[in-house]
Amino acid sequence: MKIKVLVVDDSSFFRRRVSEIINADPEMEVIDTAKNGEEAIIKAKSLRPDVITMDIEMPVLDGISAVKAIMKDTPTPILMFSSLTHQGAKSTLEALEAGAANFLPKKFEDIAKDKAEAVKLLQQNIKEISKRRSGLRAPRITPAPVRSAPVAPDRRLNSATLLRNNTATSRLHTANAVNVRPVADVDSATLETRTPATVSHVRKRASGKKYNLMIIGASTGGPVALQNVLTPLRHDFPLPILLIQHMPATFTSAFAARLNTLCQITVKEAQHGDRLRPGVAYLAPGGKQVLIESKAGGLSLKVIESPEGINYKPSVDITFGSAAQSYRDKVLAIVLTGMGADGREGAKLLKQKGSTVWAQDAQSCVVYGMPQAIVNAGLADEQINLPQIAERINIEVGCR
Repeated sequence: MKIKVLVVDDSSFFRRRVSEIINADPEMEVIDTAKNGEEAIIKAKSLRPDVITMDIEMPVLDGISAVKAIMKDTPTPILMFSSLTHQGAKSTLEALEAGAANFLPKKFEDIAKDKAEAVKLLQQNIKEISKRRSGLRAPRITPAPVRSAPVAPDRRLNSATLLRNNTATSRLHTANAVNVRPVADVDSATLETRTPATVSHVRKRASGKKYNLMIIGASTGGPVALQNVLTPLRHDFPLPILLIQHMPATFTSAFAARLNTLCQITVKEAQHGDRLRPGVAYLAPGGKQVLIESKAGGLSLKVIESPEGINYKPSVDITFGSAAQSYRDKVLAIVLTGMGADGREGAKLLKQKGSTVWAQDAQSCVVYGMPQAIVNAGLADEQINLPQIAERINIEVGCR
């Protein structure tokens, strides 16, 4: 059965263009279009599409208001189209918080340099979010606006090594500019013994491991998932946190600022030279790669332009691998909802060093891609339902 799509946009040209792309895929079909949010609400209720594509700026009723109404009355996976501007970023984040599953730039040239690649990405996004129709509902988020002062780190560690993500071979290599050498795979026999069960209730005891860093990687569905994980963390959270979210460069500053107003911990967009401090979360800037390096006085972030050939900017693989070099077995890494397998290769390096890797469970993911890759490779120490991750973190790191 084909995936039924409702296309919503005030531009007749854009409705026609998106419809052509969707109908060109034999697994999908556009069942109707709407030119504003009000029409979208009515047609969502009467036609029951599998997926809705939605513009944000529209007359009569805007996309954000339409998302809120649809998620309340007729929950449906919604793909937003957004302009890559600061205001567009703020509006898109509001739409995601209202329940939209994902977003893409409205200008196809901003999605990918190659037109065919942009078309494929749009089709892939629709297919992926269509899988979440069953049991879909608007996200629930409880913000806790308290502020904390950062504390200086107490240790000094080794410098980081940049990893190169080669999707054709699924292996990691260091980038040409930073000493090229292959990375060995984790022994598969060892990994097969580590397949975890989903945690239905939060474990009441910590593992007893000591951590000096927490890293969270996410993609599709990540902005809301990150907000759910971070807002319950206390202002005196004992670890620095790195956040690697697949997101355009113009969005990350607005996203970091939004999280900072909602969280007890401090959240900022990562900058080159930032010292890693407990109780501070550093969001990787879009279009860049984030590494960890040792400097006088402690560890700091190295933010660089992404080398050619790396698909994700920022890349979870790269930051995971850098953390494995600098923090070895003292990392708590968490892979949240997202399309693809970014994070799997970096998780192998973390596991080689003895660090801990958790994955969000399938039930609570918008797209069970990145966490599934971790689980299927035998790299996940635990699979945890999204609403339970923050409590599980607090127990594990001794912050109760």
